[in-house]
Amino acid sequence: MMARRLVLISAFACLCSSLVLAQIGTDAHTVTLQVDQITLLAVDRGSVNLSVDGSTAVPGQDEIVVSDQSSLLLWGTNVSARKVTASTSLAAPLFTLRLAAGSPSAGTPAPEQVLSTLAADFLRDIGRSSGSAQIRYTGVALASQGPGSDTHVITFTIVAQ
Repeated sequence: MMARRLVLISAFACLCSSLVLAQIGTDAHTVTLQVDQITLLAVDRGSVNLSVDGSTAVPGQDEIVVSDQSSLLLWGTNVSARKVTASTSLAAPLFTLRLAAGSPSAGTPAPEQVLSTLAADFLRDIGRSSGSAQIRYTGVALASQGPGSDTHVITFTIVAQ
């Protein structure tokens, strides 16, 4: 009988020690967090209309200038050494359209540019940032050019500096 108790106690002790060992075991696995290149742009308004009419003309002056700065360019990039460029789709405009950045939250505004189909700097040194800048369009027409209309599709692009 005593031998039987010893066997039962030994079996119970082995079972308990197995449970304790199972509870203190560890394991591990690898987790990889990959961050891809992010380059995002958005314009907060769908379209801008610049109108040259009698209220914007000055008697005796050929040049008529109108401006609009009601749009914002929003961007985000996690890549260093970046800038924003702008170009127009209109290869042969009748009138001059100029573009400038105002009050950027990051980066340096480029000087005002006459838009063309070749990309021109809009905002430099944006680096790794997210932010916004005011878009100022200035239309210039000469009274001697007569009436007409230009429709531009402006493309903003984040590129390497």
